[in-house]
Amino acid sequence: MKITVFVKPNSSRREIKQITETEFHIKLHSSPDKGKANVELIEILSEFFQVSKKKVIILKGHFSRQKIVEIINN
Repeated sequence: MKITVFVKPNSSRREIKQITETEFHIKLHSSPDKGKANVELIEILSEFFQVSKKKVIILKGHFSRQKIVEIINN
């Protein structure tokens, strides 16, 4: 399943908000420096979808706030 994610780094709280079935707005504590926000994004999405971190793959937008992420449910 592919989802669109809008990320807000450096937030005071961690939060995931589902806008539509495939669109999410996510607030992260981490800054985007050296991929820290991407690591936290994978962590929070793996918890939300209850899959391992290896099954959450950022396909597009590694350096952008808007990302396309694939969640593998197998």
